[in-house]
Amino acid sequence: MQCDYFGICGSCRIYESGYHGQLSSKTEEIEEHFSPYFSGKIGIFESKEEHYRSRAEFKVYHDDEGSFYAMNRADKQGVVKISSCSIVHENIARVMQPLLESIRSAGIAHKLFGIDFLTSSSGEVLATLIYHKALDESWSVSAREIESKLGIFIIGRSRKQKIVLTQDYVTETLHIFGRDYRYIHIENSFTQPNALVNEKMISWSMEQLEGVGGDLLELYCGAGNFTIPFATKFDRVLATEISKASISAAKRNMELNGVSNIDFVRLSAEEFTQALDGTREFRRLEGLKVADYHLKTLFVDPPRAGLGEEPCAFAARFDHLLYISCNPETLLRDLELLSQTHEVTAMALFDQFPYTHHLEMGVKLTRKGHL
Repeated sequence: MQCDYFGICGSCRIYESGYHGQLSSKTEEIEEHFSPYFSGKIGIFESKEEHYRSRAEFKVYHDDEGSFYAMNRADKQGVVKISSCSIVHENIARVMQPLLESIRSAGIAHKLFGIDFLTSSSGEVLATLIYHKALDESWSVSAREIESKLGIFIIGRSRKQKIVLTQDYVTETLHIFGRDYRYIHIENSFTQPNALVNEKMISWSMEQLEGVGGDLLELYCGAGNFTIPFATKFDRVLATEISKASISAAKRNMELNGVSNIDFVRLSAEEFTQALDGTREFRRLEGLKVADYHLKTLFVDPPRAGLGEEPCAFAARFDHLLYISCNPETLLRDLELLSQTHEVTAMALFDQFPYTHHLEMGVKLTRKGHL
């Protein structure tokens, strides 16, 4: 990894042994911590060493010399100016400096304090300019000229204000087992930051679901990242998510991919349990009979807090459980509960975040006696 700020900028951490050394270190730690639950071979899925992030957030720092990208220092002692960044996707790296130069030339850098980037592998780039002031029509005129000049999409944000000049999304294409899946990734919504590793996560997960059949229940489905490819493995899929924006995007993505056997519903995990048990009725389920589903497989991709006691008790009802985790610590806690009824039959490590301590993990569990 080539970066003048490696180990100084807060977006990366120091690993003197390089990419494969730091991955080996993380792998050894995972093998040790999870050995009570799995003694088999853990699948290791690497990232690109550079230009892997399709989402990035930068501060904008102003001084007497001008305006610059900046990141918090790793030692938390102020910020460091950024002239280039080798972890962001090539599409973002290509437009970073031309965009900032255009903003300065257009006279719209005043009170700009952040720029967020979102890109797709096909080359679309969306830049969100974040201000400490209200934006007016003159800002829109200047920003439109920059959009046209650089061939990107621009959004302006300030307190209680969002100005979309052309569109607020990019369309990503993932390649899974010889098929292309298209997704609308909306600005300021969660999307997987490492597209290549995301493809590996989905592919590995689909292999774990091979031959299971029946219907699938997915909790925390987001915008359908896993849901839509999974639909090819099951008769029907029932997917839940609490975010209204994510559910809306998921339905758009389902149509975009010509998939028709998914029902997306806006419910929390707790609310779905109540609906399934018949202890509470929801208008959001009107016309949908949950009891008609033959649910024997559960897929979860929860936030960093993991599942916790009650969701784990609910998960224990299913013969097959696939768990994607962005936090090995909470996954380890949940496995202590889940291992009372289920056995871990497969485990994988996905290096979504190179040069950091973070990892994504996948675990396949099967009910004891059902193997």
